[in-house]
Amino acid sequence: MTVQSPILTLVIPTYNERLNLEELVRRVDIALQGLVWEMVIVDDDSPDGTAEFAKSISRRDPRIRCIRRVNRRGLSGACIDGILSSSAPFVGVMDADMQHDESILPRMLEQLQSGHYDLVIGSRHLDGGSAQEGFSARRAALSLLAIKIARWALNTNVADITSGFFMLRRDIVDGVARELLPSGFKILADIIGSVKGPLRINEVGYVFRGRMAGESKLDMKVAIDFLGLIVNKVTRGLLPVRFILFAIVGLFGVGVHLAILGLLVSLPDMSFLLSQTIATVVAMTTNFFINNEFTYRDAKLRGVALLKGLLFFYAVCSLGALANVGVGTWIYHFNRVWWIGGLSGALMGSVWNYALSSILVWRRGD
Repeated sequence: MTVQSPILTLVIPTYNERLNLEELVRRVDIALQGLVWEMVIVDDDSPDGTAEFAKSISRRDPRIRCIRRVNRRGLSGACIDGILSSSAPFVGVMDADMQHDESILPRMLEQLQSGHYDLVIGSRHLDGGSAQEGFSARRAALSLLAIKIARWALNTNVADITSGFFMLRRDIVDGVARELLPSGFKILADIIGSVKGPLRINEVGYVFRGRMAGESKLDMKVAIDFLGLIVNKVTRGLLPVRFILFAIVGLFGVGVHLAILGLLVSLPDMSFLLSQTIATVVAMTTNFFINNEFTYRDAKLRGVALLKGLLFFYAVCSLGALANVGVGTWIYHFNRVWWIGGLSGALMGSVWNYALSSILVWRRGD
């Protein structure tokens, strides 16, 4: 028996989306009737059993495949893994929560098959599109701000560059896969920012619906992660996203340090040395827990590993302080400009702390 290869692979990144899968497959099946397609559900080891349920669907519908990712987390990484697992000429990305309108999938595919476009985006910000039903006022404001920043930084006129609903030629992703960042949440902006040369893009308006079940994954972490992605693309990869996030946490730590120091030195009989020591330990501890929860959330430490990581972090930051002082003093010796010496030392300390923390504390080389 001859089995036709799918012309389209739909990649569905999931985390705790078990309740939505059955309805998602039903709706997509109706929308793509008459076409040969497959769906790859890429699940980040959801505790609600999303992967197991997806595999149960696959046993009765071979068009459905499931990739279960263990000890990895991140929407962009899930999308990349799903796309690279496909052999279809076209791939699409959409969410499992029914907020994306599956009825426009045939139109998106037709536009790609026409040969006039390389990428077709489901847009909430064109005529015929809307995000009012699916967005709260806060999420709408965050989304519009992110779009303005991304359009300016990536020099593009795409109306909905933060969209998670798009379709493109698979070979485009194959060509830039090594440049894509697996830790982010806005894979579309990453693809657009990574492709060299012209990219023929069209957008199709759709109404962004309310979530069917489960909880939204969009929060302030995602927003800051997106800003890190934009800085990474603007600097052409010179500044890794994780370093940018590490630096943001470091700046917050400086604020914590100064606040604690100011409070303690105002107390009677409290020496500056003791105040400075306490403020330093509090700031380092704060930075460690924020980095563990945010910057390195895909390698998050727990239990005994958390305590061990904290001790390593203290050691790393202590060495970073020595690097800060040493480099700063050396630079000042040559130019006698205090702020250049201080800035150089702080930069060296930050790079040192980031590099050693990635390798020794969170056991990563990126």
